[in-house]
Amino acid sequence: MLVLLVIALTTSGCIVESGRSEQSRAIGEKVSCPVKPDPGIRTTARIGYQEVTNGDLIVKDTSLLQACMPNAKITWSKFSSGGDVLQGFKARSLDIALLGSAPAARALSAPLDIDMKVVWIQDVIGKAESLVVHDPAIRTMDQLRGKKIAVPFASTSHFSLLTALNRAGITDQVTLMNTQPDAMLAAWGNGIDAAWVWDPVLSKLKANGHVIDDSGVTAEQGAPTFDLEGARSDFVAQNGPFLKYWTVAQNWAVNLLNTDKQKAAIHIASQLSISPDQVTPQLAGYKYLTARDQLDGKYFGSQGAESGLSTALTSTATFLHTTPDGGVSTVSAPQVYRDGLFTDALKEVAQ
Repeated sequence: MLVLLVIALTTSGCIVESGRSEQSRAIGEKVSCPVKPDPGIRTTARIGYQEVTNGDLIVKDTSLLQACMPNAKITWSKFSSGGDVLQGFKARSLDIALLGSAPAARALSAPLDIDMKVVWIQDVIGKAESLVVHDPAIRTMDQLRGKKIAVPFASTSHFSLLTALNRAGITDQVTLMNTQPDAMLAAWGNGIDAAWVWDPVLSKLKANGHVIDDSGVTAEQGAPTFDLEGARSDFVAQNGPFLKYWTVAQNWAVNLLNTDKQKAAIHIASQLSISPDQVTPQLAGYKYLTARDQLDGKYFGSQGAESGLSTALTSTATFLHTTPDGGVSTVSAPQVYRDGLFTDALKEVAQ
């Protein structure tokens, strides 16, 4: 069991120290907790993050969780995609982590049936996830017949790609390759004809390719996708104060994203080891929601009631169930997806 756990950690995520990178420390800015800190919180939290341009990277870069909960023990682990996060949840090597709405729908469905809660919407995905094609002659989806398309399976990009292929009627006429973002670069144009992916890899592929579809388009056609924060249900039940302060930190980061994109880009850039000028254009591909925004009926709505997010998770699971390589063998009852939303911390912070 110990050997398997070590393998899981080394293949799925890289554990890093909590807080700011060496590059970000050079900025010299210290961020105070936006509310009165609580030194009484002594939670041990294993947080999974991805290199996605949203508030999670800002919270990590500013060490805001430490400022708000100085006696909590926090470790951050980097993951390549939501599929890897699901492995971490299944192995119980993670407490709370970023994953897309498609992986979250899989988690709440068979065969995984992971006992988890969605506690936060990191972002609503638009053009930030796109289908980029290597051959300049290919301009429409139907021209991808016979081509090899790379995508991380069980990700929001995977769901958007399946939606677009189904719409074009060519799902069974292309070859899908389960490829993590970093691995796409080496095979671009030499084994991979197209890829649906997010930044920073998306921008690198676009240097020798062009976009023909994106997740903003598929959202308008009834298949919205989100980057979400999931947490194991037992962790949620046992760590209410931690989740409140975690939500405070994320809400502060969203406000920064919506009011001072330049400063937000500096923090995100330090975590991605790129320049802020490269980050700023990426922010336009997402919509960032405050805690109050997220309680709208279009998203979380009220605890246990039908909401836009629970409906989206149900429809996503249903679509994945009917699609080859979707990863859902049985769609759960709608109540399972409703019960999978946790709003207590949101309501406290939104007051």
